Amino acid sequence: MSTSTPDDGAREYDLVHRTTYTYTAPVTDSYGRTVTTPRELPDQHVVGTTLTVEPTPSDVAEHVDWFGNRTTYFGVTEPHERLVVTSRSRLLVSRRAASPGSLPGIGWQETARAVVDGDLSDVRTDAAGLGALREATLPSRHVDPSEQVSAWAAASFAPEAPLAVVLADLAHRIRTELTYRSGSTTVGTTQAELLAQGAGVCQDFAHLMIAALRAYGLPARYASGYIETRPPAGREKLRGADASHAWVSAWVPGAGWVEVDPTNDQFVDDRYVILGWGRDYADVPPLRGVIFSEGSGSRLTVEVDLVPAGLAPFA
Repeated sequence: MSTSTPDDGAREYDLVHRTTYTYTAPVTDSYGRTVTTPRELPDQHVVGTTLTVEPTPSDVAEHVDWFGNRTTYFGVTEPHERLVVTSRSRLLVSRRAASPGSLPGIGWQETARAVVDGDLSDVRTDAAGLGALREATLPSRHVDPSEQVSAWAAASFAPEAPLAVVLADLAHRIRTELTYRSGSTTVGTTQAELLAQGAGVCQDFAHLMIAALRAYGLPARYASGYIETRPPAGREKLRGADASHAWVSAWVPGAGWVEVDPTNDQFVDDRYVILGWGRDYADVPPLRGVIFSEGSGSRLTVEVDLVPAGLAPFA
């Protein structure tokens, strides 16, 4: 892995994401696709990155998907009882958090009308134009902009309120009205179920905020990545104990896609690393695939470390 001198003001990170499957019986073939390579962005530079698969795959291919995410396909065709996929990257992140005061003051209703009418003059966007923006307003597998979601979100959508203010208010309400509780939901939990039980995890909170924005005709997408965690004062950071994180990317005319983290009630800054964007979680899971085996189960272990460069991540 290559290295370089950090840009002025940039934070330099080492990132390791390891996924281990241990199977109850030998697996003859494994075919998978990973989204564990961070994106190259104006405020995020990938200095170096590697992906290793154990056992060694017989076939590997890299691909950039419809959303611009870097993915890797692999096929392991020798019998194995354990599969380990490890991604390692060094990054420079210079992202500055947005704020309602720093973003354009365009109203949310004007934004929704611009997407419907196709009036995108003098608007910067890193998406593939109007089609991508309109796609980001539609329901998707894990995002249902239902009447129930619309009713819950209505308090944040005052007439002609600036879109930036709406984003901040939705994030704050999710952080304060819902409880973060590990294990309280599954990937299939709906926004209606989340609102009914009042507890979930970052993936659920991101899906809820996306559903709320789409219910009002506003483009929003799912962001997958990591956030640097810091131990309590006087405590040593636990190695390998970080986790993937999820937040929201919302389109603001004149500013492009703006990253907002409802789990932590804040706009995204240089403590975050972006892996990829999609309509929802189904577009950017870290690892998915199929296996061929006579066994009936497996054990999954995920280890993640995002640490300042120089503080070696776990081996």
